[in-house]
Amino acid sequence: MTPANIAGMAAVKGLDVIAVTDHNSCRNCPAVLAAAQEYGILAIPGMEINTSEEVHAVCLFEELAAAMDFDAYVYEHLMAFPNKEEIFGKQQIYNLEDQVCGIVPNLLINATDISFEGLWETVQRFGGLMFPAHVDKAANSLIANLGFIPPDSRFTVAEVKDLTKLHKVKKENPYLESCRIISNSDAHYLEHIHEPELTLHVREKSVRGVLEALAGGKN
Repeated sequence: MTPANIAGMAAVKGLDVIAVTDHNSCRNCPAVLAAAQEYGILAIPGMEINTSEEVHAVCLFEELAAAMDFDAYVYEHLMAFPNKEEIFGKQQIYNLEDQVCGIVPNLLINATDISFEGLWETVQRFGGLMFPAHVDKAANSLIANLGFIPPDSRFTVAEVKDLTKLHKVKKENPYLESCRIISNSDAHYLEHIHEPELTLHVREKSVRGVLEALAGGKN
């Protein structure tokens, strides 16, 4: 899963747009965005944050600089528990030449002390868009961990892992009726990157165009 291999596999699959959303980190976004540009693929910088409630949420940013600022903010709020490579694997940072240029010392899969409540506003301050990840999963999802969707939530898009569960999830959580529902590969390995089976209609093929389409909710 090096940046060049991610971009290359996305090109082989025929994808137009990808998003880089490592757990609690944006530090490989610069390299992946550069590699994707070489292949003519639009790449969106982002992060899959783990909140204090162990809820996973996707955060996407229009500007790479904003994503990196958010990365620094999140790392300050991450439990300072050193990564044990022999157990959890390496946390490598790659440069634009697809070479390892550093490591992240603290374990990135831990929860932060950032609550889901207020996360939408926090990400917005960094010029980003937030939405709950894999809301239909039995672990690390908004519905599974909180038991409900807070009625004062402000997100307008939600990710569903298994679209066959969509009707049931919507029926049990009416808030989702007004959301744009997306599904993606959530790939942790190259072979898990999906074929381009799903589409999103955007005003223009740009990061801003994609974020605007997502932020618009169901329409």
